[in-house]
This record gives sequence, structure tokens and C-alpha cells, in this order.
Amino acid sequence: MSDPCGASEKKVSPAKLAHFVLRTSPERFQELVGWYRNLLQAEVAFENPFSCFMTYDDEHHRIAIIAIPGLAERPDNAHGVDHIAFSYAKLGDLVHTYERLAETGLTPAIPIHHGPTLSMYYLDPDKNQVELQVDCFQNAEDVDAFLSSGAFARNPIGVMYDAADLAKRFHEGTPEAELLAYPEGSPPGPGDWPAH
Repeated sequence: MSDPCGASEKKVSPAKLAHFVLRTSPERFQELVGWYRNLLQAEVAFENPFSCFMTYDDEHHRIAIIAIPGLAERPDNAHGVDHIAFSYAKLGDLVHTYERLAETGLTPAIPIHHGPTLSMYYLDPDKNQVELQVDCFQNAEDVDAFLSSGAFARNPIGVMYDAADLAKRFHEGTPEAELLAYPEGSPPGPGDWPAH
């Protein structure tokens, strides 16, 4: 008997990742909404006293936050989603975003060069990690070559860097290829990661 959907004959993958939803306490609801609006320069598509749907592009919503009474605080080092990542088109956009957020007092908890990406991790008010990143390679073939290299095998986590220094060097005209190049160094230790 054949499968009417053809699932056994071909791979059918989702077209895109549509959105993510976070739950929070009613007391922290507005703070979390404001945090994501600031971080992603998101617009509110719909909001009521217990839910908010936001977008930063042409999708009807990318992020939703819902307030649920009686939630317990998530303990540090609990099972669950580690982080959510957003890519920027170019290094200048990531630098601009870093500087815009720093002006509001929001700085990355972990700036790290993973090799394939140059990343900045932020912690939201509920301690969810959000990664803002830019790709370091021009195409998938170059990423694949790096992932199969000895450099990645020796350090698959990455090397921490100074985000303020990166921004300074970017504005001084340091070539982007130099700023995106994978630096030598050790991975961060357990004490370098914030509890979440």
C-alpha cells in the first residue's frame, strides 16, 4: 500500500521556522514584551492583557509572549531550550544593534566567536538566552569545510571576545574579513556562562 502523501518517496521539510512563544508571569509580562521589542526592534501585531504577538519582518508574528498566572521560576541549569538565535545580514548590522542596545544599558552576557558565526548572547528578564549573530562564511560549502576542520574539532564551542573592541575596530575600518576570522584561543570555562 502506498503512502498517499508520498512521505516514503521524498523528504518534505518545513518551508521556514515561523515563530516561538514564551510564557511568563503576569508580573513580568510587560517587561518581557518591552525587552523583545527593544532587542529586535519588533512591532506589535496584537496585544491584550495576557498575550502579545510581535514581528520584525513580513511574517504576521515571529514572537509571542503569554502571561500565565502561577508559573514557577525556572531553576538554573534546567532542561529545556538553550537559546534562540537571530541572524543579521552583515557585520555592520550586528555592530549597529550591539551599540543601539548598549545605549539602553543592554549588553551581551556572552560575546563569542563560534567559527561559523560571530555571536552575542543576551539574557531576557526570564533568563532565556537569545543569540544575535552574523555568518562568518560566504556559503555553505565554506561552513562545511570549517566544521570538518581540525580547528573546529579542537574547539567546537568558540572563543570569547570583547564586543566593544569589535565595534571600535569596525568603525576604525578594520577589514571585515579580519574581524570575522576565527581567532585562536580556548573555549570559555563553566564560570564564563551566565546561569539560565
